[in-house]
Amino acid sequence: MAKSIQRIKAREMRSRGESVIGISRELNISKSTASLWVRDLILSVEQLERLRGNSIKGAELGRLRSALMQKEKRRVLLESSKQEGIKLLNNLTPREFLIAGLALYWGEGAKKTREVEFCNSDPVLIRFMISWIKKCFKIENSDLSCYVGINELHRSREKLVMGYWSKETKIPLTQFRKTSFKKVKNKKVYANFNEHYGTLSVKVLKPARIYYKIIGEIEGLAVNGLSDTGEIIK
Repeated sequence: MAKSIQRIKAREMRSRGESVIGISRELNISKSTASLWVRDLILSVEQLERLRGNSIKGAELGRLRSALMQKEKRRVLLESSKQEGIKLLNNLTPREFLIAGLALYWGEGAKKTREVEFCNSDPVLIRFMISWIKKCFKIENSDLSCYVGINELHRSREKLVMGYWSKETKIPLTQFRKTSFKKVKNKKVYANFNEHYGTLSVKVLKPARIYYKIIGEIEGLAVNGLSDTGEIIK
């Protein structure tokens, strides 16, 4: 655990423009360890010039500028791709929305326990699935229950985590069941420890009415989705 905390501190220091030598001295670690922990972080030209006390010129300046330009290009490409996706899938029809949810439930939902339940760590996906099951199967918030699954290391944050999921889903805490704490041997601490909220499982309280309907429609999606390939469904 101590090394994990040191690694987090090392990366924070490097992001502020600290030298590898300075990091190794401050954290009492070897220069090779400090270098290994921060080698993927790219400093700005100004940060490097400040560390060296002189201007960066020639081929080295070109390489650094190229790395920074590639990083910015990836950011711009990602953002433009998101905007294109939003435009492309604007105004989903009810049928398209149904199919999208069925595909997600096929991958993420319970199918062998005769329960209607899905689980994920992505709050956007969870909100999508709650919206899907409410709109497509006439379910109300009061028909749902939830429980959090999270590492035992986060036990002291249980109320905070439950509050986070309640806010994200707009499901009151009174509908949350006992948290499932997962015991693991790994004691590693991550930089985003206080931003980790585990997974949320959402269950329909009386699933009999819609369980078989969902399973049947998933089968329809499977059969019709493969029909163009000529494959025989057994």
